[in-house]
Amino acid sequence: MNETQTAAPLPTSFRGTAHFTLSADRGWGQRARLALADMAEGVRLWQLVWTLAFYDIKLRYRGSALGPFWLTISTGVQVGAMAFLYGVLFHTDIHTYLPYLAISLVLWTYLNTLISEGSTCFTQTDTLIKGTRMPFSVHAARNVVRNTIVLGHNLIVIVVVFLIMGVHQSLYSLLAIPALALWMIDALAISLLMGALCARFRDLPQIILSVMQIAFFITPVIWYAKVLDSHPIGRLLIDLNPFYPILEILRAPLLGTPISTRLVLAAIGVSALLVGVAAIGFARMRGRVAYWV
Repeated sequence: MNETQTAAPLPTSFRGTAHFTLSADRGWGQRARLALADMAEGVRLWQLVWTLAFYDIKLRYRGSALGPFWLTISTGVQVGAMAFLYGVLFHTDIHTYLPYLAISLVLWTYLNTLISEGSTCFTQTDTLIKGTRMPFSVHAARNVVRNTIVLGHNLIVIVVVFLIMGVHQSLYSLLAIPALALWMIDALAISLLMGALCARFRDLPQIILSVMQIAFFITPVIWYAKVLDSHPIGRLLIDLNPFYPILEILRAPLLGTPISTRLVLAAIGVSALLVGVAAIGFARMRGRVAYWV
């Protein structure tokens, strides 16, 4: 008997499988290219993004007489009630506090909604993701555009308050334009990151809602940051709060007041960190989102 045995050839159906690479084994280079291609395709489909965003608003307020202006009315009532509370009961100067409060509440509502709805931007569009070949960045941008349109409605509250209180703008107000652009970049980044994470871990949206509720009270939204200047621990809490510089770089220009270079650098640093983490996370999880939703 011949001790030397020749290996049997592979069946035809199995030949070449040694060179097959599963999608989960893609290297970082290919993942990054696919993520960039996704973003580029999302930019190309900007008209679709706007159409979907308008459709969301129309569908949400279908049958309503005032539509999204109900949010404007509720925001105005909230601003008026809190202004009465702080102005009459706590003897706060209403002429300076009311404009500050109006801008703060409108911007925080925008920020809070961007984050909370961004965390469900994929799970809420699962039917579209499963049934249509479409870039994931379209769904994230859809969330940003939709909430920015709603912000436009709520700006009416700020305009009315400014007219009543006689608030005048300055050249510092022009800084609100790049600040808003930075907000939208951050919103897109957090929608891509948290949307993918929350598609995998379905308990995260509830955790995010709880965190945002806590952040509202520890962030200078309804109170001034200067009240903690004499409290070292409180000042440290503000300095470590990532929401404060992001909020202040848009709030200060709208109030027509200068903003410190330290806060600008802090806001840029927070944004750069967020975009970097979102880019890595989206590239890593993008290929699995369709299976998670």
